Amino acid sequence: MTLIDSDPDTGLAPLEFTVNRNLQAKSAAEREQILANPGFGTSFTDHMVDICWSVGGGWHRPRVQPYGPLTLDPAAAVLHYGQEIFEGIKAYRHADGSIHTFRPDQNGRRLQRSARRLALPELPVSYFIQSLRELIAVDAAWVPSGDDQSLYLRPFMFAKEAFLGVRPAHKVGYYVIASPAGAYFKGGVQPVSIWLSEDYARAGKGGTGAAKTGGNYAASLLPQSEAYENECDQVVFLDQDRNVEELGGMNVVFVYKDGTIVTPQSDSILEGITRDSILQLAADRGHKVEGRAVSFDEWRQGVASGDIVEVFACGTAAVVTPIGVLKGKDFLDEQPTGSLALSLREELTDIQYGRREDKHNWLVRLDG
Repeated sequence: MTLIDSDPDTGLAPLEFTVNRNLQAKSAAEREQILANPGFGTSFTDHMVDICWSVGGGWHRPRVQPYGPLTLDPAAAVLHYGQEIFEGIKAYRHADGSIHTFRPDQNGRRLQRSARRLALPELPVSYFIQSLRELIAVDAAWVPSGDDQSLYLRPFMFAKEAFLGVRPAHKVGYYVIASPAGAYFKGGVQPVSIWLSEDYARAGKGGTGAAKTGGNYAASLLPQSEAYENECDQVVFLDQDRNVEELGGMNVVFVYKDGTIVTPQSDSILEGITRDSILQLAADRGHKVEGRAVSFDEWRQGVASGDIVEVFACGTAAVVTPIGVLKGKDFLDEQPTGSLALSLREELTDIQYGRREDKHNWLVRLDG
């Protein structure tokens, strides 16, 4: 059994986890072979976190158990009504061997907002952070030590109750799995090309766009395939008023010639933790930062006039990547690239890996 101190912010006592170690865990040699070239999301650690929730019992039966298949009743609500949410967060090994994560309180709060929108129970932030610590306690050896490598942590929650009535489920499961991740860009960060989706929408007003739920990503797969068919790396969506929303899995940021940094903001855009951190670092440097509606015409006209001098995307996996081309059915616009995006990316990753002072106290140690 493992136990940590009570959470001083919420007053909640920590959960008491049962740990069932994987007797078929990878050997050190097998693990090192995977870590030598981990890719992204293809290999998984030996264990996972599993916590149950029910209407009558609340959060209960917390455990760390061997990574493996889940058993679901064919009538489980998630399979029929898509009542599911998830998060994405990384663990970083510092030069002294310690393991840290980045702003987990923000991921925990975003999971709560997603849960509220999908009519799922809200996991306390202290439990969220504890679940990451509990998994690292048994799978710490899976956190890579190579440059720009990390352990990607995927917390997720879904409706498990077996019933076909349309209402919020009374039984829910929360899990955390982990996958070692290599450098997103091999050979250095390269500008990406973006395809404008004009026939499909990612989300609508009053919809689930601001929640991190699988349905949003499922809806993006067809337009993403359209992007690939048009030799583009990513797809960008517009709202019903032709304002810029976000890419399939990243936020968009515009840099104006006066130094102002603008990011699209609306109730249907997922609040990006990487984006908010990048904007904070830019504000620390003296840049004016704005979150507001940005029309597609403003984007194209700003680039054409030279008013917009840099465009980039940001998210957990890629951190920051410049946008080099915007392409549509009847146009192709070269995008201006500058030095700010890569400079902010370097500053943020230096903080995450412990190479630079963490002035905002964003890092949280997971081991020890």
